[in-house]
This record gives sequence, structure tokens and C-alpha cells, in this order.
Amino acid sequence: MKFILQAGNWYHDWKIIETAVPEADRLGFWGFVMPDHYMWGEDRGGNSTLETWIALTYLAAKTGQLHLGTLVTPVPFRPPGMLAKEVTTLDVLSGGRALLGVGAGWSETEFQGYSVWDAPKVRVDKTQEALQLIWKLWSSKEKVDWKGKYYSASGAVLEPKPVQNPHPPLLFGGPGKRMLKMAGKYADICLIPSWTQIGRQEAKQIVLDAAREKSRENKIAFAGLSFFRDKYDRNEASKMVSAAKDEGCEYYVAGFPRSSYSEAMRDFAGQIMPSFG
Repeated sequence: MKFILQAGNWYHDWKIIETAVPEADRLGFWGFVMPDHYMWGEDRGGNSTLETWIALTYLAAKTGQLHLGTLVTPVPFRPPGMLAKEVTTLDVLSGGRALLGVGAGWSETEFQGYSVWDAPKVRVDKTQEALQLIWKLWSSKEKVDWKGKYYSASGAVLEPKPVQNPHPPLLFGGPGKRMLKMAGKYADICLIPSWTQIGRQEAKQIVLDAAREKSRENKIAFAGLSFFRDKYDRNEASKMVSAAKDEGCEYYVAGFPRSSYSEAMRDFAGQIMPSFG
């Protein structure tokens, strides 16, 4: 099992992250992910945030092995060509360690502040079209011309290409049925959150059914998740990792309380990870 460390992108967490992530690299974590939000809203932690892709690129210079990415990026928030370039730049500068988390967006506050807020169906439609354009930019050796329903490009050149072949891994984390089906078509890693309304097993089956239609059911790895907000509990963490492994998860995303982030991370790495490596 490969372990991914998680932390928020609020500015007040940066000193913790700046210290913990290089240590996580040494402790054997496979990756580190941050949410990609400009504004959370006051009821979700506030709006003092860091630009996630810039922060991850900074962390790439402080690490040597960790994969670095998002959980997740609201794909319709940015023009897809710009997102493709940001992810590619991180992949090139890190020597092939970028990871793109894929979501359709949920924060109306940040979309109204910085982008365009649409109905859920439109956001999902935009996400799928954006992924198609991003893939073409990553893979095409020629200039890219694109005329879609929501996005267009004329003579777009994306060079250099990502280091990872065929592209940086795509991590899906959305609980909705359409996003689960999209995960089956595109995901390299799929995280099905516990709060999905249809149940984890049914959600997983939706992903696998969609993947089977594209003959790629063996190309998707599933991920488990735990986040200790108030107090880290080693025994509880071990039970959750074990349950995820029993469900067939190949990845596990772990987050820890701000008050004991580094200490909990070290305990998790030393006492739990070796049993599931």
C-alpha cells in the first residue's frame, strides 16, 4: 500500500506543511496532496489561502521522492490549457512527480469571486471536456486546435511535455454518480469518500462498470481516506487502514490534527505504515 499525506491549503497551516512535507519524504510516504481552493468560506475555515500549485512547486524543491498534487482541483475553475501547463511545469521541475486531483467544484463562493459558477450538470460537463483538451495538450506533438462546447484553442503549443508517460496520474475524489462514471473512464486513482450518499460499494461498482466499458478496469487503483481533526488515535488509524486494505485499496490518504500534525505523522509512519507496505 502506498501512503499519501494530506493537509489543507490555508495560510495558517503553512509552517506546519513546510516542515512536515520534507520529513514525510524521508519517512517513506508516497505522496502529499492539498486541496485546491482560493476561498473556502468563513464556515469552512476562512479565505486566507495559498495558491496550491505554486505551493506544491515550492515543496518539490524541498523533496526528492514524494508525488505532489491536489485532492482535488475544481477543474472548471481555470481554463484547461492553463491547468495543463501548471501541472506540466510541476511534473517537469520535480522530475516526474505531479499528480492532478480531479473534481467539478463545490465552492460557489470562490467561483463567483474568481471564475464562473454554473449548475452542477454544466460543471461536470466542463470537467469532462476540459480533461479531453488537457489530454490532447499533453499528448499531441502538433499544435492543438480545439472547438468544444465550453472551451476552444487555436494553435496551442504545450512544451515541454510532462515527464510521466502517458501523463501525470489523475486522482478522482468526487462522490456523485456522473463523476464516478468519469473516474471509470479516466482515473488512475479513485478515492471514494465515506460521505457518498449511495454507499462505498455501490459507488465502487459504478466506477468499475464504467471502466469495463473502456477495457481499463485493471488500470484503476482505489484509495482509502482518514482525517483526524481533533485527536490522533493510532489504534483507530490502524483499523481504518486495515479496512481499506481489505476493500482492495492500493493507496491510503491520511491527514492529522493541526495541534499534533508532525508528531502524529511520525507515529503513523513508524507504527502503522510498515505493517501495510
